Amino acid sequence: MQRSKNDLWVGLFVLLGAVAILFLALQSANLLSLNFQKTYAVTAKFDNIGGLKPKAAVKSAGVVVGRVEDIAFDDKSFQARVTLALENRYVFPKDSSLKILTSGLLGDQYLGIEAGADDQNLAAGDVISSTQSAVVLENLISQFLYSKAAEPAAPESDK
Repeated sequence: MQRSKNDLWVGLFVLLGAVAILFLALQSANLLSLNFQKTYAVTAKFDNIGGLKPKAAVKSAGVVVGRVEDIAFDDKSFQARVTLALENRYVFPKDSSLKILTSGLLGDQYLGIEAGADDQNLAAGDVISSTQSAVVLENLISQFLYSKAAEPAAPESDK
């Protein structure tokens, strides 16, 4: 009887540890977000979203104010349509702008929202029209290489 009681406690402890490790893994991979705040949805269109993914953070002044809810391709405008879920406690003017930013040099991408100066605030279903697409590192490198290749060669100096 004592042995089966100890086995039950050990099994329960191991199960609790496995659940805790699974929770931490999902939380660190940004696949699980426990947020019980009410949200409102707004959309924005981008020419290039780079590596932006659903569940990516939406930040303003470094504070997470929402998450990317959905990413879809608009076949009429040939742009990416991004749906954001912003927390109700944060309100932004209608003329706010969005930028796709990167954490560090090669880190995850997130959306940065800069507040505008309009008197009216964003509401559910609104569209943010002022957007700046992601900076693609490969494009920057190729532009740099092409500009260096286009420069005329420096004349050799006489000795």
